[in-house]
Amino acid sequence: MKYIRWFKDLRKVDIVIAGGKGANLGELTSAGIPVPPGFVVLSSAYFAFLDHNQIRLKLHKLLSAVDVSDSAQLQKASLAVKHLLDSAVIPSEIAREIFLAYARLSQGKSRYSVAVRSSATAEDLPDASFAGQQESFLNITGDANVVLKVKQCWLSLFSPRSIFYRVQKKFDHFKVGIAVPVQQMIQSEVSGVMFTVNPITLDKDNLVIEAAYGLGDYIVQGVVTPDHYEISKSSGHILQKRISIQKVMETKTSSGVKSSPVPVRLQDKQKLSDHLILQLANLGKQIHRHYFFPQDIEWALAKGSLYITQSRPITTLVSEKPQAKNLDQLGQLEILLKGAPASPGLVTGHVRLVPDIRNLSRVKPGDILVTDMTTPDFVPAMKTAAGIVTNRGGQTSHAAIVSRELGVPCVVGTSTATKILTDGMVVTVNGTTGEIFKGGLIRPSVQLPSAKSGLPPPDSRLKTATKVFVNLAEPDLAPKIASTHVDGVGLLRAEFMIAGIGIHPKKLIADGKSRVFINRLARDLTVFCREFNPRPVIYRATDFKTNEYRSLKGGDKFEPVESNPMLGFRGAYRYIKNPDVFNLELEAIKQVRQKHQLKNLHLMIPFVSHVRELVEVKKLVASAGLYRSSSFRLYMMVEIPANVILLDDFIDVGIDGVSIGSNDLTMLILGVDRDNAEVASQFSELDPAVLWALKKTVTTCARRGISCGICGQAPSDYPDLVEKLVTWGIDSISVNPDAIARTREIVYHSELKLLNKKTPQS
Repeated sequence: MKYIRWFKDLRKVDIVIAGGKGANLGELTSAGIPVPPGFVVLSSAYFAFLDHNQIRLKLHKLLSAVDVSDSAQLQKASLAVKHLLDSAVIPSEIAREIFLAYARLSQGKSRYSVAVRSSATAEDLPDASFAGQQESFLNITGDANVVLKVKQCWLSLFSPRSIFYRVQKKFDHFKVGIAVPVQQMIQSEVSGVMFTVNPITLDKDNLVIEAAYGLGDYIVQGVVTPDHYEISKSSGHILQKRISIQKVMETKTSSGVKSSPVPVRLQDKQKLSDHLILQLANLGKQIHRHYFFPQDIEWALAKGSLYITQSRPITTLVSEKPQAKNLDQLGQLEILLKGAPASPGLVTGHVRLVPDIRNLSRVKPGDILVTDMTTPDFVPAMKTAAGIVTNRGGQTSHAAIVSRELGVPCVVGTSTATKILTDGMVVTVNGTTGEIFKGGLIRPSVQLPSAKSGLPPPDSRLKTATKVFVNLAEPDLAPKIASTHVDGVGLLRAEFMIAGIGIHPKKLIADGKSRVFINRLARDLTVFCREFNPRPVIYRATDFKTNEYRSLKGGDKFEPVESNPMLGFRGAYRYIKNPDVFNLELEAIKQVRQKHQLKNLHLMIPFVSHVRELVEVKKLVASAGLYRSSSFRLYMMVEIPANVILLDDFIDVGIDGVSIGSNDLTMLILGVDRDNAEVASQFSELDPAVLWALKKTVTTCARRGISCGICGQAPSDYPDLVEKLVTWGIDSISVNPDAIARTREIVYHSELKLLNKKTPQS
């Protein structure tokens, strides 16, 4: 079928077509994990739905002018979009395939129950959980009802909270698709969530399980406070058990789900036996080993059997702790109440009671948001708040997950916060211990060090032979990222800095203002080089495409209109044909290196189609007074198949190293535009042809004695690929700021594994 894929036919690399949830369900199924069977309505069905009804342009008009910080505007736009989608028809081909797949899954049973769950193609990524952003529907029976719920999942992509979150995370509304897993419904007696690393203490040996009676939604929603179990992965012993009283649970009904009372005799009992706790922990360890990354796992217990219903990367590992001197002062303050630690950090602020979403606008920067429990609609206020406290919920509730992602200290499950804390009072929240104190360590509305600093979560200072570089573009981020455990800048993009100037460089030249361009670019380059000195900063010369250059002021007078700018007038050929702009860049580089004596700045040439182009560009560089040396290295991007095939010839011309641009290289090898929804599902950096090209590039550079790095998106997304690159002998891996610590750890373990293979066993 065109729009359906069964779990068994999906793998973790299929996020583009199956979303994070769908891809991981397929991966778990293939790994032999007990996953309830099902299928995924692919994201291509959603895009076909949009195109069939010809509503993309209308959606764009409705969303392009929305100020997401204005809740009234956001709500109005969301309602308009959802009304537009709701009135659109599902193509008959898609509906027919859902009918057929449901019939096969249910084996003809008319009352067969399934869970219909949203799976956005940008969710469950290492840097974005999209927790609770889209809808899921439990206990759905009948093929027609399944089709209707699939459409409801599509509509939920445009709820106010989803629109807000995408804007905050800088995800394009029209590049995020939505797939819909349809899965056998498990009537769980007990269900919950499991973390394979303690998300609060970051103890890697500490596995955390939360459990509650009934279906699992009430845990995530924070309706109930679950049991909390901690297990040592190394010893296999249960280290801690906190049993919570549970009075209500979510259960199946003939028409969906409902809230039911927990029998009195069970309300204060341990939800999961010790035997099942350890059995579940072993499944968690198995899944962690399979993904080679900490996992956030949803599970269910039915008729004595454990099932895994979802697994995703933990996106919220933070590790900054309050300063010791501030902790010492806590002893002087009165403890008002205690709950479960949910997001680490220490903060003082004014209490702002929020009974429901109608009061969200009362939360101002520096306030402590106090409520019964949060829902996804609370996210805008949670982003504003300095700290969060709830009556209900555990470490896997919505409040906990989103707070950790935002880096806001949070305490959940206090039971009585909204009764004990009064509006406007000053309190100190310790999200690491779960304590709330009366009064403050510092003046209100000032946050002490916590995860909200925006830095990537640093691991211990692991030493690796393979350099871990960072991809950067914004000068404002340079001081913050330079303070992390990173070996330099592997890709400094010119485009953001030039866009900041805002005027087409040729217009500046025509107006006699070349120095404006040179001085502004040199100023920004100096910021990066000074912050990272003596670590290398590799500047990639401008790689604007013509359509991007045209958007600059005056650009329409200097840029041709191309039908396919990606394969058009760009990179090295542009420098040769019109060297005037490239010469301005070279002058700025020379100013940074000579005037400011920052010798850690190096140059990389993008999109070099022919060997002769590299020769001509080298002439321009030399003519500008920049010569290759131990302190000035010249690199070439490998992003065209010709670069791989003729790499020896390019090296013969004289370069110091290459950096693989895996995004463009993959598109050009496979002939697939990853930004085109019609074919994006075919884009994969793990395709055998792409892997062959990566291996050939790395091994050729090693044989020729020049350095080789990679700076595309692939290493940030695929730990398995990092391990392969290290095994082949790559010198450096350059990733986005959020992936620095994660990549360093993967590199460390990959090198360790490689070393153990080479070392003879005694």
